[in-house]
Amino acid sequence: MIALIGNRPVIQVGRHQVSCYDSQWLRDALCRAMHAADRDDFPFVDEICQGIFHYLENKCPLRLLPLPALYEKMRRMLEHIGCENIAQQLRPLAPPVQVSLLRLLRENDCSFELALFPMLHREIDELCSAGANEIRFLQVRECTMELRGTQKFDKHCQRLQHEIKQFLQAYDPRSHMTQSSTLILHLFEEKSNTVPFK
Repeated sequence: MIALIGNRPVIQVGRHQVSCYDSQWLRDALCRAMHAADRDDFPFVDEICQGIFHYLENKCPLRLLPLPALYEKMRRMLEHIGCENIAQQLRPLAPPVQVSLLRLLRENDCSFELALFPMLHREIDELCSAGANEIRFLQVRECTMELRGTQKFDKHCQRLQHEIKQFLQAYDPRSHMTQSSTLILHLFEEKSNTVPFK
């Protein structure tokens, strides 16, 4: 199942919005809650995911739905069918979030390389705190060209792009308040190539 902006609400994750999503993140959140509640035998994961998507598709009155509000709805659904222990263990887990590095750069008025990495660190921390565990970084080449003040992707931009890649590879989610140690970071390069980390 894939959600399109015309059919289901956009999910608000921190200050980011996700308009296209499937159901895997909901399944993962339910499975984590089941495991934490010691209910790995719970048989209704598919039915609950279908019920949530039916709500999003047909009954949700909002066009922009904050992630905590969705999880509160899920908790009430679980409590209604007698699964209070799973409901208590349910923690917000977001669909994959896309972040434009170029937009992030401009929003933070970041104009030199040394400020890039603390800014990127804060952004990842904020998204993790909001429930994200998969983040996809876009417009990396454009970001490096803007920071270098050039219209052409040159060897200096390439070096900076490599440093961004190394930063993401070295990022340790266990040192921060994240849902788990399985944070997935993707660096999307031109022509839709992706470099996944962790």
